[in-house]
Amino acid sequence: MPDSKSQTTYNEDDLPQFTPMKWTYQEIRSAIPSHLFVADHTRGFLYLARDISLAMLAWKLATLIDPLFLDPAALNSLTPLGAKTLRWCAWAIYWWFQSLIFTGLWVIGHECGHKAFHRNAVLCDAIGFGLHTFVWMPYFSAKIIHHRHHTGNGSMEKSELWVPKTRSERGIPNKPHHEIDWDDYLGDTPIYSLLLLIRHQLLAFPVYIMFNMSGQKRYPKWSNHLNPNSIWFKTEEQRRAVVLSDLGLLIMGLLIRMAGHHYGWSAVTKYYGIPWLAVTHWITMFTFIQHTDPVIPHYRDRTWNFQRGAACTVDRDFLGWQGRFFLHNVAHDHVVHHFFPKIPFYNGPEATRHLKAFIGDHYVYSDEPVFKTLWNTFNNCQFVEDEGSILFYRDKHGQARRRPASSTISQ
Repeated sequence: MPDSKSQTTYNEDDLPQFTPMKWTYQEIRSAIPSHLFVADHTRGFLYLARDISLAMLAWKLATLIDPLFLDPAALNSLTPLGAKTLRWCAWAIYWWFQSLIFTGLWVIGHECGHKAFHRNAVLCDAIGFGLHTFVWMPYFSAKIIHHRHHTGNGSMEKSELWVPKTRSERGIPNKPHHEIDWDDYLGDTPIYSLLLLIRHQLLAFPVYIMFNMSGQKRYPKWSNHLNPNSIWFKTEEQRRAVVLSDLGLLIMGLLIRMAGHHYGWSAVTKYYGIPWLAVTHWITMFTFIQHTDPVIPHYRDRTWNFQRGAACTVDRDFLGWQGRFFLHNVAHDHVVHHFFPKIPFYNGPEATRHLKAFIGDHYVYSDEPVFKTLWNTFNNCQFVEDEGSILFYRDKHGQARRRPASSTISQ
């Protein structure tokens, strides 16, 4: 039966109202100092060299773990159980930091895709192709599709990533709120929700690459990053670039196969496989919570424009100093990146300050612990309505946190 508590306490008229921004893109652009758009090539290469050096250092230190804790002296002094426990703790530390370092290399490759790393496009593509291939990302395919993500973010019709499901797609009837037994449609036990979240974190990124899951539902079912005939790739040049991306992944696969035969699959899994799996987790996590939140709007065509869509993101204090150091501000300064993707990441903090000062309350920031955010977002962002020009996510009880102002509903 319907939830009597939500029926008596929830009233949409009491929700905070939202009015979309009125500024033009050029007005917002004028608020950002021009020098922040200029890439410092030396600085960029130093960051790249630092990340590669850190990855090599972490790898080298990891080679000491098993010899250290499997040594008879260690087994004798620590006891077999103590040595085993410390050994796997050491591997866990390696996996944590190496996955962050690998993700930071992915971020620099992402910068290359925007030509924010260097003004030379060929050099950017060469570096980006190498870095993304290393972490099993088809660089040129992702570059083309990611450009469309930027040009359509926040639009129900144009967005390429984390597109909200609608009421009808979730199979929820269009009935008065209090007449719906929400648990019948969206109710899950916490354990089951946790299992779904783990599946989401481990599989969402590769499934998106291979099957366009979480992307636009109106695209043909065979649309994916690996198919040069997919809907995004319009020219022969783009299709050749997709094939080159696929070839890079094939070569990477062959290298991993050779490493497995030479060093053993256990070693490949420990040194590369688990950090790579954690990379997919980090990328899934920060892109998901950047673009999914109960307080950010989603627009339909007649109310959407680029600058409104760019503001449909949330800056997060992602892992504190580790997110800034290893991940190059990718989550801390994501809003300004959507407005101006050619601003290098190291200029992001200053650019964010100027953007925030100009757009005020349209800038969204959260310092909530990100794993708590992940859980809350996964459970509280369930669907948006089938109708309306400005939409907000509803939770498992069909409740929203925000509503469009009355003056905007008819737009």
